[in-house]
Amino acid sequence: AETDCGSISRQETVSMIPPLVLGVEPHHRVLDMCAAPGSKTTQLMEAVHDLPEGEMPTGFVVANDSDNARCYMLTHQVKRLQSPCILITNHDAACMPNIYIPDPERPGKNTPVKFDRILCDVPCTGDGTLRKNADIWPKWNPVNSVNLHGVQYRIAKRGLEMLAVGGRMVYSTCSFNPIEDEAVLARILQETGDSVRLVEIKDKLPGLKYSPGLTTWQCASKQCDLYSKFEDVPEQIAKVQIRPTMFPPPPEIAENLGLEKCARLLPHHQNTGGFFVALLEKVALCPWESERKAKKREADGTENADDDDDEEIPDPEPPKKKFKGQNRGFREDPIIYFDENEEVFPEIQKYFGLSLPASIFLTRCRDETKKKNLYFTNPAVKEVVENNRERMRLINTGVKAFTRADNKGSNCDYRIAQEGCLSTVPFIKNRVLRPGKEDMLKILQSSEIQKPPEIRHFTEDFRHACDAMETGSVAYVYKEADTGMSIEIVGWKGKDTLRAYVVKNERLHYLRLMGADTSMWEVNKFEEKKEKDKERKEARENRDSSQGVENGDIDNSNGDVDDTNGDIKVPGDEDHS
Repeated sequence: AETDCGSISRQETVSMIPPLVLGVEPHHRVLDMCAAPGSKTTQLMEAVHDLPEGEMPTGFVVANDSDNARCYMLTHQVKRLQSPCILITNHDAACMPNIYIPDPERPGKNTPVKFDRILCDVPCTGDGTLRKNADIWPKWNPVNSVNLHGVQYRIAKRGLEMLAVGGRMVYSTCSFNPIEDEAVLARILQETGDSVRLVEIKDKLPGLKYSPGLTTWQCASKQCDLYSKFEDVPEQIAKVQIRPTMFPPPPEIAENLGLEKCARLLPHHQNTGGFFVALLEKVALCPWESERKAKKREADGTENADDDDDEEIPDPEPPKKKFKGQNRGFREDPIIYFDENEEVFPEIQKYFGLSLPASIFLTRCRDETKKKNLYFTNPAVKEVVENNRERMRLINTGVKAFTRADNKGSNCDYRIAQEGCLSTVPFIKNRVLRPGKEDMLKILQSSEIQKPPEIRHFTEDFRHACDAMETGSVAYVYKEADTGMSIEIVGWKGKDTLRAYVVKNERLHYLRLMGADTSMWEVNKFEEKKEKDKERKEARENRDSSQGVENGDIDNSNGDVDDTNGDIKVPGDEDHS
C-alpha cells in the first residue's frame, strides 16, 4: 500500500548515493540520462521540491531512457510524486539531442539548455549486485565489461557536453570492473584536460566507508587471460576485444587525474551491494566545444559569434536494423497548452479560486474540444515542450489537476483530481474544507460507495463549514497542530453527504499517519494466497471425487465391473469347472 501511493520507494542503499552527492536544488535544471526504472529519479524530484508549501520549483528534471517500454515503467514510478516539473523522454543517451529554449539575451533566437546537474548512471554488467542477483554468476565473463566500455564512454562524454560550466555530473555503475569505472573516467579526463575535474565526496556523506579509486589495473580477455599493457595483447584479441583506452594511463599522467577521488563501495564495508561513484565538475568548455566555437567565429568573421544556434551532433553511430512497428511507441497524444483566452479556464479559476495561470495548463487529447483531463507544468517545462516538439521524443509530462465530472448539481464541469492533489490544492482557495481529526478519520474510514457519510454525523463546526459550501468538488485539508503534518485529499460535497475520492491504499496510508486502527483495511497477502491455494485444492479434490463417482461401479442386468482389473463379466461366462 505504501509503495503504491508513493510514500515508500524500495531501493538498494548504495544506489541512493549518486543523487545525494549531486546536491540538487529547486532552481536547477537536472538531467537523468539513464533513468529507468526511476528510483534515483524520485530522489532528484524530491530534492527539486525541497521548498516551503505552496511554492513551485523553477527548475525541472528530464528523465531519459533509451528503452521505450522502460519509459512507461518510469512514468508510473514518478507519477506517484505528483510533480509538475518532470519530463520523460525516450532517446539513446549516447547521442541525445540538444534541448532548446528561447535566449533571453537574443530575442527571436534559441539557445541549447545546459544542465546544472546530470546523473550518468550508465548501463553496466552489474557484478556488484551478485549478492542479490544470483543469475549473474553463471553469465559473468570479463569480456562483458569490454563490450560496455565504449557505450559508457559515449554516454559520459555526451553528458559533459550537455553540462553547464560550473555544473556537476555523477558517473556511477554497480560494477567492480575498472574497465567500466576508472578506465572510462581516465579516458574522459585525458580528453577534457583542465576543463573537467574530479571532486571528493567524503565531505558530502560523513561516515561513509569506501575504498579510493584504482590507479592501476589489468585487463582480461574472454578466456580470462590477464594483460598489464596493450602491447601484450594478442593481435586477434586486440582487434575485437581489448582496446588501448581500457588500460590505466602512465603513472605520470595518472597522478594528475585524481582517480583516487572516486569511491568504490564494497559489500563488506557497510553490508550493502557493490557500487562505484565519481563526482565530476565542469570548470570550462570541453576542448572540442571550444574548437567548434572558434571555427564558427572564423567562418562568420566576427569576434562574438556563438555556436548556440547550431545543434551539437555527436559522432554518427552505425545504422541499426529497423523492425516493423519499431517507432510505434513514440506516437504519443499531442501536448496542447492553453492560451490566455481558453474558454473553459475562467469557470475553473473562479469556482476554485485558482491562483495558477491558464498558460501552464495543457490537455493530452487529439480532439481539442473534449478536454476531459487537465494537466499543468511549471513555466520552465512548458518552455522546453513548446520549443522541442519535433526534436524531442517526449513520453510524458505534467500532473493531472482537474477532470471533467458528471453533472451532479455543481456549478463547475470539472472536479479536482486526486492523482495531482498534492500539487494542485496549495493553489486553491475557495473549495477547501478543513476537518478536525475526528471528522477526517470519519471521511477516510467511510469507504462504501453507495453509503457515503451524512453531514449531520460530523462535528458541529465542520457541519457549519459544509452547509456554507455549495454542492461540488472539494479538497479536505487536515493539519496536525503538534507536528505540522498535513493531509490533503479530494472529494465531493453533496446535498447531505460527503465523499472522498481516495483509493484504498492511499486511505490506508493516511489512516496510519493519523494513528488510526487500520485492521479493517489490512490484508496479509501471504495468508490470502494460502487461503486461495487451500480453496483451489479443495475444489480440485471435490471435482476429482465427483468424476470418480461418475466413472465408478456399473451395476445392471447385463453385467458389472470388476474393480481389480476393469474386466467386464457377462452372466453365463463363469467357470463351471
